[in-house]
Amino acid sequence: MFNPILKKYADVLVNYSTAVKKDDLVIIYARGYIAQPLVKEIYKLCLKNGANPIVRTSMDELAELFIKHANEKQLQYIDEMSKIEVEKADVMIFIGAPSNIKNTANCDSKKLALRNKASHPILSRRLERSSNNELRWVIADYPTNALAQEANMSLEEYSEFLINSCYLDLDNPTQKWIEIDKEQKRIAKILNETSKLRIVGDKTDISFCTKDRTWVPCSGNMNFPDGEIFTSPVENSAQGKIYFDFPQNYQGSTAKEVYLELKDGKVINAKASVGNEFLNNMINLDEGASFVGEIAIGTNERIQSITGNILFDEKIGGSIHMALGASYPEAGGKNKSGLHWDLIKNLKEGGKIYADDKLIYENGKFII
Repeated sequence: MFNPILKKYADVLVNYSTAVKKDDLVIIYARGYIAQPLVKEIYKLCLKNGANPIVRTSMDELAELFIKHANEKQLQYIDEMSKIEVEKADVMIFIGAPSNIKNTANCDSKKLALRNKASHPILSRRLERSSNNELRWVIADYPTNALAQEANMSLEEYSEFLINSCYLDLDNPTQKWIEIDKEQKRIAKILNETSKLRIVGDKTDISFCTKDRTWVPCSGNMNFPDGEIFTSPVENSAQGKIYFDFPQNYQGSTAKEVYLELKDGKVINAKASVGNEFLNNMINLDEGASFVGEIAIGTNERIQSITGNILFDEKIGGSIHMALGASYPEAGGKNKSGLHWDLIKNLKEGGKIYADDKLIYENGKFII
């Protein structure tokens, strides 16, 4: 990524997504060393804004080593520094730049599940502080060969894809995201006046109660790129069946042709043509993992195909995603879990969404 784009990217993340201000404690987490150019621009802007930035970096290889060699006690250990950071930070900026996204694909899925369960209190506290407006955070990526290969693109093609998905090709991307936010809020307002959602599509007919829950419009504040409207449905309300045609990636592993049946909010049957054992291990991770933590509608029309990267894929215009596991406090969710796995479904070919039995969405488009 060349310098003018990097400057715009950093500006959106610092001044729009997280609104970094004087005296803020900003923790910049960089996965891998490849994103150094973007991290430097973010760091510099934070300093110019009068904030106190701290950079934390990690290596992909360590995650693999940890899962393979850690014993049960070590898998359950959460260091005190991570606990302090999630309590004290005013802003967290996560930059992903993986050199290998499959580094834990062959690791024991039960050990991965145990680690996820142990890490849940950190994630839960971050979401809690965020919902209380005590913490601003954003997740973004930097193009790498690993991400490009997963998306079946060259590095140049993937870089262009990322730039376009984020509207960084525009002179003023922040203004575009403000416009997107206005439209997202319009739709969220309509959905917040309803109490039941039903999704119909290929091998799919599933309904959720959303009464007294909040639909949240997403326009670049916590994810970048963005483009979704989500809520956390009433925990025991999901009823029906749903089929996910896209490949579903989680922590370096893949499940394909995922089919779920739910009753009283809980998954009672789960199948996948590929990754079936992994799917069921994740669903059985803890008591909350088999319940729905989120239902969302993707709205980013600049993202149209699966890339293997959930940050982008869950925003595909014309798709929905349903997350198993942890719900979002700001949406009114109460489900607790160490899992939050977004499963994505294409609705562009015959898909329909009903709100209070009124058709509001058809073939990948809102009709309200």
